[in-house]
Amino acid sequence: MNISVVIPLLNEQDSLTELHDWIAKVMQSNHFSYEIIFIDDGSTDNSWQIITQLASQNQHVKGIRFFKNFGKSQALHAGFEKANGDVVITMDADLQDNPDEIPELYNMITNDGFDLVSGWKKKRYDSVIAKNLPSKLFNWAARKTSGVKLHDFNCGLKAYQLDVIKNIDVNGEMHRYIPVLSKNAGFSKIGEKVVQHQARKYGETKFGMNRFIHGFLDLITIWFLSRFGKRPMHLFGALGFIMFTIGLGFSFYLGIDKLFLNPTGRLITQRPQFYIALATMIIGTQFFVAGFLGEIVLRTKQDRKRYSIKNELNFN
Repeated sequence: MNISVVIPLLNEQDSLTELHDWIAKVMQSNHFSYEIIFIDDGSTDNSWQIITQLASQNQHVKGIRFFKNFGKSQALHAGFEKANGDVVITMDADLQDNPDEIPELYNMITNDGFDLVSGWKKKRYDSVIAKNLPSKLFNWAARKTSGVKLHDFNCGLKAYQLDVIKNIDVNGEMHRYIPVLSKNAGFSKIGEKVVQHQARKYGETKFGMNRFIHGFLDLITIWFLSRFGKRPMHLFGALGFIMFTIGLGFSFYLGIDKLFLNPTGRLITQRPQFYIALATMIIGTQFFVAGFLGEIVLRTKQDRKRYSIKNELNFN
């Protein structure tokens, strides 16, 4: 199979039929063998009924339905597990991603040898203040932190080699950082393509300012995991050693001063150096404990299912 199109969605009943017809037209005109995997992330409208109808009319349409809303990352993870195409394309269901970009994305993976190609919505139709400016700030921070030189980390339109999506774990809200996860997994040939961004035609955006807050917190998480995820003691142990050494140094200074230099001076507990020594030694010990606990958790963790599937369509 040439292409798997993975589409996570939440309450997009008005756009699904048009999106399906558009994708099918692109696939047929380019003679691609394909599958379209819709993942209904707990929609409360008629999205699943429409997916069911499309699946009955087109054997290439497949569907996954969650019991409730688990988030875009979990929806992508479920779609990636089922995808079988040589190239996997992800896109949003709101018609803001253009299916006409699929052939060129496919060629960049198969002919140009990219592991991953990310779309760049250079010209956007979103609110400048509410979305565009925060997005630019977010992308700048992601580039500086991750070392992946992309202009638009959050673009839903991306193409992957099948091996890439089978070897990364998308969880939490890490869908924004799939290129970083891919780089950390050893897939370093990451490209970018300017893609057409279309104004939302139906429904309303799921975007909110809280997503930027979550995005920056996830950025810190992925920075930590990429550098210390397999060796947390290296970070916490180093911090603990530094803090404990500072406290130990103050303790030696106070002891020598009280015993030999100024025995008749004020009590040690009346000196600020005593509390600095006490606090830094306690903090250093806590860092050591955090490092040990991190190592123990890393060695004993078990993968747990992060979502539950209610229905599946057209999967053999």
